[in-house]
Amino acid sequence: MLDIKYLRNHPDEVKENIRKKFQDEKLPLVDEVIDLDRRYREAKTRCDWLRSQRNSISKQIGGLIAKGRKEEAEEAKAQVVSMQREMEELEAQETILSGQIRERMLVIPNIIDPSVPIGRDDSENVEVQRYGEARVPDYEIPYHVDIMERFSGIDLDSARRTSGNGFYYLAGDIARLHSAILSYARDFMIDRGFTYYVPPFMIRGHVVTGVMSFAEMENMMYKIEGEDLYLIGTSEHSMIGKFIDTILEEDKLPQTLTSYSPCFRKEVGAHGIEERGVYRIHQFEKQEMVVVCKPEDSMMWFERLYNNTVDFFRSLEIPVRTLECCSGDLADLKVKSVDVEAWSPRQQKYFEVGSCSNLGDAQARRLAIRVKSREKGNYFPHTLNNTVVAPPRMLIAFLENNLQADGTVRIPEPLRMYMGGKAALIPPEAKR
Repeated sequence: MLDIKYLRNHPDEVKENIRKKFQDEKLPLVDEVIDLDRRYREAKTRCDWLRSQRNSISKQIGGLIAKGRKEEAEEAKAQVVSMQREMEELEAQETILSGQIRERMLVIPNIIDPSVPIGRDDSENVEVQRYGEARVPDYEIPYHVDIMERFSGIDLDSARRTSGNGFYYLAGDIARLHSAILSYARDFMIDRGFTYYVPPFMIRGHVVTGVMSFAEMENMMYKIEGEDLYLIGTSEHSMIGKFIDTILEEDKLPQTLTSYSPCFRKEVGAHGIEERGVYRIHQFEKQEMVVVCKPEDSMMWFERLYNNTVDFFRSLEIPVRTLECCSGDLADLKVKSVDVEAWSPRQQKYFEVGSCSNLGDAQARRLAIRVKSREKGNYFPHTLNNTVVAPPRMLIAFLENNLQADGTVRIPEPLRMYMGGKAALIPPEAKR
């Protein structure tokens, strides 16, 4: 959410930012907010003046009565009653206007960083850098479900009967590999100085609207019927929510956190849920990283965060690239975002495995997260988040890049301690 003072003083810049995001339907909101804000401030100024006058007149009433000037005292009492009625009307008006302003401000997109490329959608995102050699072996790489089935490692049919499309059972070595990757990711981030958390997997509605836009909420979140609780779509939601309505000491920044959680998503939109596969699903698990920092440090942390993901994948010898999201592909709260994509030798292209976002002070402003500073007074910190790894999608990249010609799957050195020392996965038929 933008600072109302910024919008008030720079309406043209706010409108231009809306145009850069190709959301022209939101342009009228700027003028609406300015008008509502003017009326709100007029009502508040009038209410404050009446309160001052009422208090002054109230103090005089006792003196008038003591002097026997009862008629003047009654007139003063009538004035006080009249002022009180008008104040109550104005306070009610302030509440309505404040709500209308917030409703619109929550929809107006955050100001994007000047470095963000301008484009309508993800087709206009810009490649930044490639890491590792993207190879295509001289033997066939099957579809990832077929690889998993060779190891008796996935059961989509049973999951479809119990839960519907978008769910899965993992089993045996594939399930163990899934857990090993998450355990390695946890330790990888702890070794980089991040504090490990397991957060709540459900959060209240006011936290949801604090961490994301209404459009994202509608397309992602599952609500618990009859309760003010939502299943999280990522642990970022509850990890940023952890700081709601708090004042942090400046010397406690940055807060660098890494968190594990299951994630639940509707996946409403053009992509839809896969009938067969684990690329786009309703349920998965993820290791996340979250930073709360001083505004002047946020771009430095932004680069560190997405490089953590690059380093993690490269430690497992998976080729990746970074892709800068264009203006039209940025969610409304984001200032800047970079996706990390892994190489798929089967498809001979890269696909998304993580997304790093700098949200400026948008989440902090919505959730009333402040920092106490002697020099600057209280201010809103910046918040950032990034995916370390999200299996089972990451399993696709892992299996395709480590599948050998004989059907075995190589286990890179960093994962072996989490896999009981195994150097490779061997299909059951090869063991006979």
